[in-house]
Amino acid sequence: MAEPAAVIAVCGHEAAHGRALAPVVDCGVSVVPNGRELFRSISAHERRGEEVVVVPMTLGRDPELVADTARTLRAVAAAGRGTTLLADPFGTAQHLVGWLRAAAGRVPEGSALLVTAPSGDPFEDAELYRIAALVRRHGRHPIVEVAFSGSGGDPDLAEGIRRCRLLGARRVTLLPAAFALPEVPGPVRAERLPVDRVGPLVSAPALRRVLAERVTDARRRLREHGDDGIGAGLTAADNHGHSHVHPPGEGHSHTHEHLQEHRPATGHPHHHPSADGADRVIRSIA
Repeated sequence: MAEPAAVIAVCGHEAAHGRALAPVVDCGVSVVPNGRELFRSISAHERRGEEVVVVPMTLGRDPELVADTARTLRAVAAAGRGTTLLADPFGTAQHLVGWLRAAAGRVPEGSALLVTAPSGDPFEDAELYRIAALVRRHGRHPIVEVAFSGSGGDPDLAEGIRRCRLLGARRVTLLPAAFALPEVPGPVRAERLPVDRVGPLVSAPALRRVLAERVTDARRRLREHGDDGIGAGLTAADNHGHSHVHPPGEGHSHTHEHLQEHRPATGHPHHHPSADGADRVIRSIA
């Protein structure tokens, strides 16, 4: 029987850089932000010759976290004695739609939904609008809006709630598209508009189960295919950002050095999250 691997959950803004996850992961899982702390944590395991599995804790909106993590792992692995694996990200945008739909199903039909998340870059924020549109299209709530927490969020939570009220909502439910729960803004209470909050989006038992599955899959991929996941992770953000925004009339005439042009923004070349897979995750947290 194989020795257990050391597990590192690397976090970005979706998990408040680790603060939202540290209290709920299994004992023994290291929760670190990307960057120096991740480098130091991996290096410590590598010096002991241990196998390490790193899981990027994104819900699907932060492919840069996956690519940045892969770059860190590549730098550490070049000098280490152990084995370092990059697992598939915790979730994809498709999973996030499913998780939000499951959460929305627990909200009374008469309440407006305000999908909230920490503000990221413009492309992450635009992705949240697309995800919220899918939640509305396949749900039963006529009002589904978007708002962002953190500095620079536009609209912020107070403005998002105000928009729901202007659209006729008599009650608003905050639906977190992140690991952390949003705080209800103080000015909203003064307007006497009832504001509820559901969450967390993924329960602690489900989170631990999905995390364990990502670790198991990464170790199986290494054993069966000799793939540590780092190479694919380096290209995770290739569809993300200004490099893939083209002026009118200009197509994709440029070429890429990576093997599969315009690969999905997260995941590995042989891993394509399916609707069935997302449905299984939804059922696991329902």
